[in-house]
Amino acid sequence: MKFISSLFISISLAAAVSAGNPTLDIQLKDIDGKKTSLKAHKGKVMLVVNVASKCGLTRQYKQLQAVHDKFGKQGFTVLGFPCNQFGKQEPGTALEIKKFCTDNYSVTFPLHAKIEVNGDGAHPLYKKLKKESGGSDKISWNFEKFLLDGDGKVIKRFSPRVKPDAPEIVAAIESALKK
Repeated sequence: MKFISSLFISISLAAAVSAGNPTLDIQLKDIDGKKTSLKAHKGKVMLVVNVASKCGLTRQYKQLQAVHDKFGKQGFTVLGFPCNQFGKQEPGTALEIKKFCTDNYSVTFPLHAKIEVNGDGAHPLYKKLKKESGGSDKISWNFEKFLLDGDGKVIKRFSPRVKPDAPEIVAAIESALKK
């Protein structure tokens, strides 16, 4: 009986290790259409944000870039996910979005292909983030933020109205970087 229990535990542990982290394994496309995943950022604290170019909150790109610059060398990155679900405020093509972000906000943090964050067509990453955050099962608007640890686990969710350089986000980033 002891042998069977040990065998079962060994098989369970092996399965857990081989399964990896489902959040890090979710397939993404960057703004240029290349396949990627959050594995490219494993070990980094990540701020995942659904973004839009024609929103009243679009100025948050400046603050997103500022926190990316401030903490980037310490193991932090911002990840932008354009979304056109809120008032059709991200109508552009990938090339137009990339040009807008570069020309207007000098964005250097990774941008991804346009996705949906709510409904049946919601990207698997956003389905996972909403579930893990324990909050609403809907993204309320553009520039909602999820802070993830280096293993892709949600640390905290921030409303669109909370600016990326707000003390509560900066403190959460600093705390996550210390772990």
